[in-house]
Amino acid sequence: MAEHNLLGEKGEQLAKEFLKKLDYEIIAVNWRERKFEIDIIAIDQQEIVFVEVKTRSTSYFGNPEEAVTPKKQKHLIDGADCYIQKNEIDLECRFDVISVVLNSNQKEIKHFKTAFLPSF
Repeated sequence: MAEHNLLGEKGEQLAKEFLKKLDYEIIAVNWRERKFEIDIIAIDQQEIVFVEVKTRSTSYFGNPEEAVTPKKQKHLIDGADCYIQKNEIDLECRFDVISVVLNSNQKEIKHFKTAFLPSF
């Protein structure tokens, strides 16, 4: 497996552990359906939360969360809609981003609750 894929997996594992410590109930990891993929799907109190995890080894070229572009946001929103309809979910939803910078000198996790909203 490519090194960047291993870094991404480690970042997702750290994000999952981080959310569990906040009492989120993890209901899916790396959920896939058709062209959609959502890193983490969780329940936070009475909300279903769709989490995009971005991991980098350095923030030299920008912070990881900056990679969640409007195009990526739309794709996540469409994937969340697919998940909600397929599973007949009747909860308010939220989109969070977890940014991880991970290398031998640093482990930094930032959680952006309600990082973006669906637009119609």
